[in-house]
Amino acid sequence: MQSETETKESISYEDFKTQVLKDYKVAVTSRECSLLGRREVLTGKAKFGIFGDGKELPQIAMAKSFKNGDFRSGYYRDQTFMMAIGHLSIENFFAGLYADTDIENEPMSAGRQMGGHFISHNNNDDGSWKNLMEQKNSSADISPTAGQMPRLLGLAQASKIYRNVDGLDAEMFSNNGNEVAWGTIGNASTSEGHFWETVNAAGVLQVPMVLSVWDDEYGISVHAKHQTTKESISEVLKGFQRDQDKNNGYEIIVVNGWDYVELVEAYDKAQKIAREEHCPVLIHVVELTQPQGHSTSGSHERYKSDKRLAWEKEFDCNAKFRTWIIENGFSTPEEIDKLDKDIKREVREGKKRAWNAYLNPNKEKQQELLQILSNIAKKSDAEEHLKPLIKKLKSTKEPLKKDVLSLARKTLRYIINFNGEDKTELINWIKDFNDQSFDEYSSHLYSTNKAIDNEVLPVYADEPKMVDARIVIRDNFDKIFETRPETMIFGEDAGEIGDVNQGLEGLQKKYGSYRVADTGIREATILGQGIGLSLRGLRPIAEIQYLDYVMYALQTISDDLATLHYRTKGKQKNPLIVRTRGHRLEGIWHSGSQLGGILNLIRGVYVLVPRNMTKAAGFYNNLLDLDNPALIVECLNGYRLKERLPENLGEFKTPIGKVETLREGKDITLVSYGSTLRIIEQTADELAEIGIDVEIIDVQSLLPFDTSHDIVESVKKTNRLLVIDEDVPGGASSYILQKVLEDQNAWRYLDSKPQTLTAKEHRPAYGSDGDYFSKPSHEDVYEKIYAIMHESNPEKFPKLM
Repeated sequence: MQSETETKESISYEDFKTQVLKDYKVAVTSRECSLLGRREVLTGKAKFGIFGDGKELPQIAMAKSFKNGDFRSGYYRDQTFMMAIGHLSIENFFAGLYADTDIENEPMSAGRQMGGHFISHNNNDDGSWKNLMEQKNSSADISPTAGQMPRLLGLAQASKIYRNVDGLDAEMFSNNGNEVAWGTIGNASTSEGHFWETVNAAGVLQVPMVLSVWDDEYGISVHAKHQTTKESISEVLKGFQRDQDKNNGYEIIVVNGWDYVELVEAYDKAQKIAREEHCPVLIHVVELTQPQGHSTSGSHERYKSDKRLAWEKEFDCNAKFRTWIIENGFSTPEEIDKLDKDIKREVREGKKRAWNAYLNPNKEKQQELLQILSNIAKKSDAEEHLKPLIKKLKSTKEPLKKDVLSLARKTLRYIINFNGEDKTELINWIKDFNDQSFDEYSSHLYSTNKAIDNEVLPVYADEPKMVDARIVIRDNFDKIFETRPETMIFGEDAGEIGDVNQGLEGLQKKYGSYRVADTGIREATILGQGIGLSLRGLRPIAEIQYLDYVMYALQTISDDLATLHYRTKGKQKNPLIVRTRGHRLEGIWHSGSQLGGILNLIRGVYVLVPRNMTKAAGFYNNLLDLDNPALIVECLNGYRLKERLPENLGEFKTPIGKVETLREGKDITLVSYGSTLRIIEQTADELAEIGIDVEIIDVQSLLPFDTSHDIVESVKKTNRLLVIDEDVPGGASSYILQKVLEDQNAWRYLDSKPQTLTAKEHRPAYGSDGDYFSKPSHEDVYEKIYAIMHESNPEKFPKLM
């Protein structure tokens, strides 16, 4: 049996015995936390529990081979592993169960995720990187089954990049690519598409990845016979097994989850293959159990037979480990019994400390409020209304924050006519509590430790060269890759042919296939590559060929990329740039403008919609100096239009969150973005001929949106507003209206009803005619603006039709 570089033969018997008993203590501690955690849920102290019982032994074996610099992308049952690497204490475990918002008590998410979702702190408080080579790393878990798989691919690929790309500043991130990415997943979740996409891509890329499948034969109540062909994922994947010539493929290992010796040997073998050969390894851990069932929401006795339940009791990995320890003379039954008893006591005491740490700040707030309300009751005429509230507050033995704040806010209803220092004190107390609550529950959605609205204008020669717009984006990427070795781009057709619009033409030949790379048709794991690479200090640009195809990756963007900074309260960041192209071509799946849905699903990611390639290039340059992830939608029909070629490539920056006024006017404010702006600008000239003077504003950035509130300043002047958008009715146009009317209070300055002009409800029909009849056309824009002006001045602008 091996543990890292040590073997049973190379250490003393006493040292080996100490290791074994230490492992046993971790296993039993984890189990006791699971058992007591379930009781805490059933008594109401916690809302929900999903635990790692039955998986303790393989997770301990995995921890033995997990080294500093390695990364985990795991399953929400990996509590034993986190305990084994020293990242999860008993108190931390229960703080997660109680949703303690103090990140010192609950370092996994500060109460933002349910228990069982684990992280390591990879960023300092100022957002800068920690030295990831000095710690064991865990990327932040998510609940969607198999959702951890795409990111696992990128975490593993980063080692490949660090090993093969020169010029990288790798001191804090890699030791020549020797790090392994460790993935874990339940057997039933291997049915998900994300699992299959990742497994295939990892085999193609040959990355150092060890993927463990915890197999207890069930997915909640559904047996493996309904989940997996042949009821065995390792049987199904035999075609992935590499051959004797070690052609691309996997090393596949099957091991019983209750066999300590075999587990440790299996994991040591796996990590050596992955670390040294950069070959992915699958470890199928079979014959595992789940003693408490799937979660606290149900009982496994309902769907498991008596025979199965009896087998699970006999083959429980902790019970088997105990028997092995005694049979091999490492301890006696009496000593083990005493150890078990001591562990139970430690877990109970740790639980109590965690509960008190969670509850005491709430009690302090409760006492503060009681004092304030008592003072108000004595001095106001609302004493009879306040007495029941004060009584209710006093009688609450274990108050939640919402209990205290809710009651304080209700109090204001009864003291509207009361004035005095005590009322002011109450109002200030509520404001302070709300500010504290924002930090605890709503902070860190975006990584904003740097200014995002910096603008550096393009510099042009006296007689600038006019080129196809694709040349602007291509040459800007060239400058980026030349000056920033940590950058790379990958996607379908991005490498050899330089993307479908040749915005990367010739760059693979110049910078190599590790930095400008083709991928398979697999959008979810293209995003996953980007997430994992960015978690390891690189600056990837993940290309999705068309905006329509972002739908394949939307779950990964929404659940993982967009939430990471928030769900770790700033302790992890993934500054991935997602490059795509959309708007106005032809056909249902090549004319994407579904931004209304995207905007509302990926809050946390910047959404940028440049109208031309110079603006797009400026966004890339800006983002590479920032830490927040972003989606850039280039105009699909703009690559062959002519633009001036800037001289300061790689340096000019388009400000994020800032609009640009393209044309000043006094009659109506037109707000739009992307390709539609060209139609609007053409129409503006024709409207000017009949005396309609329009002001045109390019949004540029949808998330964040007009942070300087420039649009309302335009509406103050024109008193009319039209939002023109090629998304469906109620899509991005509704979002823009809400921002302008509510956030900027533009309604105060309107003389006419604010309106939108959008595409039809359906996807664009094929062909140029289809685009004309599906999305706002030149005539649509003209007639809509004319109708608004007719309403305000019918004599000057008689009815058109």
